[in-house]
Amino acid sequence: MQCSTASPCAVPPALTVKPRLARLLLLILLLLLLVLGCGYAGYHLSERSGIRDLAEGGERQLELNARAVESEITKYTYLPSLLELEYSVGRLLQTPTTYRRGLVNDYLEGLNQRSGSLAIYVLDRSGRVLATSNWRTPSSYLGEDLSFRAYFQDAIEGKPGRFYGIGSTTGEPGYYLAHGLKSGERIIGVAVVKVRLDSLEQRWQRARLQAYVSDENGIIILSSNPSRRLKAVHPLGPNTRERLARSLQYHWWALEELQPLARRTLGDGLEQVSFAADQDGEADAGPITYLAQTRPLNDTPWHLTLLTPLQEQRRAALSHAMLAAVACALLIFLGLALNQRRKVIATRLAAREALEQANNELERKIAERTADLQASNQRLQAEVRERQQAETTLRQAQDELVQAGKLAVIGQMSTSIAHELNQPLAALRTLSGNTVRFLQRGALDVASSNLQTIGELVDRMGKITASLRAFARRSGDQGEASLEQAVDAALLLLQNHPGYAAVQLHRDYAHGPADVRLAIEQTRLEQILVNLIANALEAMSEQAERQLWLTGHDDGERYRLSVRDNGPGIAADVREHLFEPFFTTKPGEKGLGLGLTLSASLAAAAAGSLTVQHPDSGGTAFELNLAKVSAHQETPRHD
Repeated sequence: MQCSTASPCAVPPALTVKPRLARLLLLILLLLLLVLGCGYAGYHLSERSGIRDLAEGGERQLELNARAVESEITKYTYLPSLLELEYSVGRLLQTPTTYRRGLVNDYLEGLNQRSGSLAIYVLDRSGRVLATSNWRTPSSYLGEDLSFRAYFQDAIEGKPGRFYGIGSTTGEPGYYLAHGLKSGERIIGVAVVKVRLDSLEQRWQRARLQAYVSDENGIIILSSNPSRRLKAVHPLGPNTRERLARSLQYHWWALEELQPLARRTLGDGLEQVSFAADQDGEADAGPITYLAQTRPLNDTPWHLTLLTPLQEQRRAALSHAMLAAVACALLIFLGLALNQRRKVIATRLAAREALEQANNELERKIAERTADLQASNQRLQAEVRERQQAETTLRQAQDELVQAGKLAVIGQMSTSIAHELNQPLAALRTLSGNTVRFLQRGALDVASSNLQTIGELVDRMGKITASLRAFARRSGDQGEASLEQAVDAALLLLQNHPGYAAVQLHRDYAHGPADVRLAIEQTRLEQILVNLIANALEAMSEQAERQLWLTGHDDGERYRLSVRDNGPGIAADVREHLFEPFFTTKPGEKGLGLGLTLSASLAAAAAGSLTVQHPDSGGTAFELNLAKVSAHQETPRHD
């Protein structure tokens, strides 16, 4: 078709509209892309900022919960070593009897109830349970062989035993604390305390806190979510699985691996992980993403992991992305009224105030929990001071009891001592009067003889009073003693005993040409000998023929002294009570029942022992076992 020259060719309206519509559509598309880009950038900025804020808040939360876990697992560490102070526990480990096992069982049962622990028990050196707090229950540990447990193997070597595992008898999980019990420098057994840590899980569940603790093997032992418990946080090799199966640390659990759906490392000890909903007990929800923060626990190879859900943070990021997109759209189209802009600003201010209020509330809670931890620490320090004071008081009471025993022996011999002193005093009165008269008459020879006799009587009285003064003197645990001197001093103190004159004494404790020197304070050795010899004299009071043997045996680095009599012996029903305080077979008020108890305590304080034997020939023999002092170990004595 040809157009006339008079009029231009007419352009169809559709062809003129299409370029304008295309430009409009392109502009709308660019604006939408810009709005979406702003929303996308806002989402990622908000997500990064939210994760940073969650990480900072999670660090404080992680620190508080780590302190709580550390406090929970360390507040029982003193309890196993406390059994070392209980005399009956040491006696049971050294000489097990049914009577002593019953005493220790009752003591451990009461201690377990007072401390709130799960179980307390004592093992001998072979790893067999001698006494336990749950001896009344059908699942008692009595007689169990636990030598395969790692805590026993560490404690028997003198190291602190720390172990979390599932009990092989009851199948109940717990935290084991073990301590080697010593007699002198030798470990004679192991004390074990089993405590329950599930209170931490209950506390986390009440606080709606997602956290778990993994041990040195990477096994989750504590978790606010029961489905994660006893799962491995990292793959376990065949050798590791075989080692754990042999140790029965986790009983027969399969130890499956905790496998997140996704994992992304964000920094040191900081990860973003996702778990399936069924692992978190929410079957109707989708996968849940957490911010995982991990830190090691002090004084233990365990790690605490805190899981903070990111759903709220992602919702906030989406909200911020939408706000950014809306703001971009408002700036682009300039179509939003001022009133609408004030609402957006007010909404932002309200969100900021809510965030500040939440932050202030979090700071307040942190301060309160810090104050609680400080108060708990102060209480623990006060308890430590109280226990130290109790130990000092116990030692002072023991020293006072030793001194009381000495004074009791002196009091029992007071009548004989007074008689022994009255005879020289009467002789002194007579001789002094005669000496004056002989001097007046000039009989100097007779007067000189009388004065010499007076001097001998004064020396005799001085020996008696010096022996009493030395015997009554307070003494400490350390020192060295002469066996010869101790025996002579004890016999001198007892020479006025009613049964001493009629006894036939046999002494066979010589140590070559030199005297035997023992690692014990002199007066304490004398008190032990006075108690043993006095008991022997009283036991033979009804015998027509009285025989007393003092026999010594050299065992290299130690020395055994036996004090044996030919008395009627000790009845079988009272033999096991001989060393109990205030137990006596003497009639009336003749005895306090402290002599043998004090003697055994003094021997034990000097790293020795006092035992009793009942010979078939009759009578009773007490054997004192003490370490010898070699020539290069001797120290100067202060009398």
